[in-house]
Amino acid sequence: MRWIEVKIRVYREEMEAVSDILIAAGAQGVSVEDPELVNDLRSSIPRELCGISEQKDNGTVAVTAYYEDGEKLPEQLEQIRKELYLVEKRTGRAYVGIYFQKLFEKDWANEWKRYFHVTHVGEKIVIKPSWEEYAPQVGECVIEIDPGMSFGTGTHSTTCMCITRLEKILPQHATVFDVGTGSGILAITAAMLGAESVLAADIDPLAVRIAKDNVKMNGLDGKIDVFHSDLLQSVKGLADVIIGNIIADVIIELLQDVPKKLKPNGIFLASGIIKDRQEDITAAAEAVGMKVDYMEENGDWLMMQMGMR
Repeated sequence: MRWIEVKIRVYREEMEAVSDILIAAGAQGVSVEDPELVNDLRSSIPRELCGISEQKDNGTVAVTAYYEDGEKLPEQLEQIRKELYLVEKRTGRAYVGIYFQKLFEKDWANEWKRYFHVTHVGEKIVIKPSWEEYAPQVGECVIEIDPGMSFGTGTHSTTCMCITRLEKILPQHATVFDVGTGSGILAITAAMLGAESVLAADIDPLAVRIAKDNVKMNGLDGKIDVFHSDLLQSVKGLADVIIGNIIADVIIELLQDVPKKLKPNGIFLASGIIKDRQEDITAAAEAVGMKVDYMEENGDWLMMQMGMR
């Protein structure tokens, strides 16, 4: 099967809008190449093992999606073109460049693997791709992960901030909801840190399948239930901690249901938030009776911890 790779280089401020455009045109998901992420990953790998060059960060990222090279493709590309024009008309800029490449499935199914290596996050968590070996040290929790075509290796700053915060705030024997679980990395982290029950939900059927595979790979079938859900719609019960590592607009939507899904003194961890959206998220939280108790930033990204007022 042949696929078309559509790669659009945009300023970080337009990343969410362009990602939404690519998904609306029929992509199952998007990947983001962020120099900030690559440089963070590079600094976490011993110099003698690192084959990744430092990247210049000029404020742009590359958003990539894949479309089957079939009869729907011309219509999909035209839809992307029109939507980019509308963004450019509204903001004054939509993208820096757009690139196309024809690929066979075997090319892009494995190409990203050269960027993903053993990574230490926080004090205890070690994230290991399924194709690499690692001998754990005393006290370490080693997560074996195969992201496949689903976002979430655990190396992006938005995910790292959630992991390090979970180490500090997760009660033992807690119930955790991971909304937009992706590869399942945060659900697996919660279970390894002592959560008794984890519900991991995603609207993308491909993400659900990959997360289930990763949960099984780590021997956590009995603790983590992965299923399809549009945010919290199909999630039953109450949680001690709800995690949403998504994007700002989706977090604002998610906040409408968070208060009724949290136990007393429960915690909501929201990440994937560009710093420019801090006030929007704070206002949305206050509108549903929640307040921001703690906030952390890494580069252009924020992680916000919230509780009921």
